[in-house]
Amino acid sequence: MKDLLLITPPFTQLNTPYPATAYIKGFLNTKNITAYQVDLGIEVILDIFSKEGLQKLFDFSFSRISNKDKNINRIYALRHSYISIINEVVLFLQGHNDTLARQVCSENYLPQASRFNQLDDLEWAFGSMGIQDKAKHLCTLFIEDLADFIKVCVDPHFGFSRYAEKLGMSANSFDELYNELKGVTSYIDDIALKILEEKIQLANPKLVCFSVPFPGNLYSAFKCAQYIKNEYPKIKIAMGGGFPNTELRSLKDIRVFDFFDFISLDDGELPLEIITSNVLNATESNPDLNFFKRTYIKENNQVLYNNFSLRPDYKQEALGTPDYSDLLLEKYISVIEIANPMHSLWSDGRWNKLTMAHGCYWGKCTFCDVSLDYIKLYEPLTATMIVDRMENLIFQTGERGFHFVDEAAPPALMRAVALEILRRELKVSWWTNIRFEKSFTSNLCKLLQASGCIAVSGGLEVASDRLLKLIQKGVTVEQVSRVCRNLESNGIMVHAYLMYAYPTQTIQETIDSLEMVRQMFEQGVLRSGFWHQFAMTAHSPVGLDPDAYHVTPLKKEITFADNEVAFEDSTGIDHSLFSFGLKKSLFNYMHGVCFEYDLQDWFDFEIPQTTIQQDYIARSLEYIPIPEMKNSTKLIWLPIESIDSKTVEGEGSDKMRISVHLLNDIFEIDMPKLQAKWLLNVLPSMTPSAEEIMTYGQLKKSYEKEFEDFTLFWYTYVIGHLNEVGLLIL
Repeated sequence: MKDLLLITPPFTQLNTPYPATAYIKGFLNTKNITAYQVDLGIEVILDIFSKEGLQKLFDFSFSRISNKDKNINRIYALRHSYISIINEVVLFLQGHNDTLARQVCSENYLPQASRFNQLDDLEWAFGSMGIQDKAKHLCTLFIEDLADFIKVCVDPHFGFSRYAEKLGMSANSFDELYNELKGVTSYIDDIALKILEEKIQLANPKLVCFSVPFPGNLYSAFKCAQYIKNEYPKIKIAMGGGFPNTELRSLKDIRVFDFFDFISLDDGELPLEIITSNVLNATESNPDLNFFKRTYIKENNQVLYNNFSLRPDYKQEALGTPDYSDLLLEKYISVIEIANPMHSLWSDGRWNKLTMAHGCYWGKCTFCDVSLDYIKLYEPLTATMIVDRMENLIFQTGERGFHFVDEAAPPALMRAVALEILRRELKVSWWTNIRFEKSFTSNLCKLLQASGCIAVSGGLEVASDRLLKLIQKGVTVEQVSRVCRNLESNGIMVHAYLMYAYPTQTIQETIDSLEMVRQMFEQGVLRSGFWHQFAMTAHSPVGLDPDAYHVTPLKKEITFADNEVAFEDSTGIDHSLFSFGLKKSLFNYMHGVCFEYDLQDWFDFEIPQTTIQQDYIARSLEYIPIPEMKNSTKLIWLPIESIDSKTVEGEGSDKMRISVHLLNDIFEIDMPKLQAKWLLNVLPSMTPSAEEIMTYGQLKKSYEKEFEDFTLFWYTYVIGHLNEVGLLIL
């Protein structure tokens, strides 16, 4: 028996658990509150995509097949082929059947329907030896064909990372979702509810908690809650997560509480602890009795926002390490949907999710929910605690990959984390979201890469200096291009979030933004990107003060969800017309082709010529700043264990040759013998493992004890070459 059952409803990701319940379970452990967690999404997928599951699905679909749909008829005609290999394909995508790859790549193994008509150039994407990834991509198309079949013949709401999403998006009224819930359960619902019943029997909880991060999880959460209310009326039910945090801040519809007893907002640890206290210990002596934290409840047949508790939220350091126990970590499915290395990070491989800091240290972007606590309240952890948690998760999960899910990871903290990883000689891979700060120098990027940083994503947004200023992004296109160069040139992949249709954006600015993006891909400083259309949210500066941004909100009465707000832009431009051209051009640029095309070629309507000079980004990249040296500047020497020296041969020689053994090369430099001995003596004080890492001021003082004119020495070829191979100036 467990006190709580924590559920992520279908569907989020195939390749890794959404981390919210693991975060909550880690916190509950610190309070000795027992909990069992389940990712209902992956368990439903594994039920459907099995030999027995597909047989049932095709049997169910027989009467629903229309002769008009050739693709669906083809899949049904090949159903025995799908059924016969599905277990092997899923096992391969789970990483347990590697030898299947060569059969898959023979293209004589998988039945192929319409998804295979969109195949990328596989030779370009995977080469002649990328067998595993190529096979993974083909197997992904195989299961996407089946997903298309399910949508047409079984359940139109189905999707691998979302379910019935339209019912949760901009649902100002609860009516549509409520009416859907009154209908019969779907084929997918029946599977989810069967697994839910098994978990309730296993855990026997007193409180069931649903984490609902996205609109695509909302319907299933309500459907499961409805089942529990009908079958287990004594069990209390709570909801938290990203969706209520952003969408349910104006909740008024009392019918919601036919399904849930509690809906909490923002950081869930303290609200859930208090809810649990009320459920498990509902006595007059309980100091938490009826004094909740940021929680909607039903009282006197009305919706009451109960925030009466005076208890302060917990500091991040007190929340414990996320706990992934109970989750089927070995059964998640890695897929490669498109041949793009950055996109594969989201869908391929299992990543332990952590945060370096709560909230956003910048907190100014005008399209962002900066008024809400999850952005507004910035609280970083220490590097030591972050790496402690990394080590705990490695021990718990066996996985050494980490995705830091920060709004924007702070550069100074990233540096400290990288140094701590190197100090402990921890071998990991990690990636995160950043702002393109100028503090991401080439030296810092070398350090991050040495610690295992493989990729970053960040917002270039509109790629227009006027609009970046209006957004209060705090960067320029020129600065972003230089930061991206520093990252990419040091082996860290860069993905850019791109935006169009920001308020007052003109057609000319859209075309100029596309030209900036084209040049950045052509120069090799971006490897991946994605265009999305601006959406105005109720809690962003634009949503809170639309007049200042020359937009008119088209508001409706809010009784349920309130986040994305429809609006009219004063320009009157239909920005959706640009969507296809922007995305098609970007797809080609990511493949490294079509840079020579005129921008007009991407659009089937007349567009203006760009006003951006063709070498704008190239000229921006010519500037390489010289590091500003302060006495406090830290000096980091990375390849300390790969260095040796010997006297240069020759009569009367006072030279010494220092050899630095790099992983793929050897670097040699001749120096005066006394200087060389001094340098070899001080380098250990610059390593990440040094008790106190040497600073520029300390190095200068050490040099001047034995020699003259340190400044002259600092700017010699010796330091320049050492910087190239691993002497970092931070």
